[in-house]
Amino acid sequence: MLNISLPSWVSRQIAEEPTHFETLEARMALVIRYSQTNFRNETGGPFAAGVFEKSSGRLVALGVNRVVPCNASIAHAEMVALTLAQQTLQTYDLGASDQPEHQLVVNGRPCAMCFGAIPWSGIRSLAIGASGLKIEAITGFDEGPIHPNWQHELQRRGIEVIEEVLADRACEVFEEFAASGGRTYNGRGNEAAD
Repeated sequence: MLNISLPSWVSRQIAEEPTHFETLEARMALVIRYSQTNFRNETGGPFAAGVFEKSSGRLVALGVNRVVPCNASIAHAEMVALTLAQQTLQTYDLGASDQPEHQLVVNGRPCAMCFGAIPWSGIRSLAIGASGLKIEAITGFDEGPIHPNWQHELQRRGIEVIEEVLADRACEVFEEFAASGGRTYNGRGNEAAD
């Protein structure tokens, strides 16, 4: 049975947040804050993602990385946020004609697995904090092979790509994670070298 749950602190904290985040910077600031809280609380890695209605800024779902606590390599923040949004809206297609345009906001460029899920999800916009190269350099995570023209591949499928949104703040969280000795896991059971 598949069971991926959010940490209990997420529901408590999200209840105190506004329901709408009008600017892209406000959306990214929320995601960055949750990525930091997630690893500080030792409830997952330093990654968070949110699905928002693009025009109104309404938060549909927020996900944090849950790979290690849930023993599920698919429990990346993007996958959790997209799945929760789809379940909340009771549709596998966040881009369906009866849906407003949705935006996925992530504190770091999606890895190879999450990149593959983006076109299938139906989102119409992807906003990214830190680049994949910076994440790998700072933390030692192996983000996997990404298509060299990934931005174009998303754009030709009708998905807007916005990069480097509050990138410095996102990188500060990754730097704090690395300095804390946080667990860096990669596929094949390999831990990143210290």
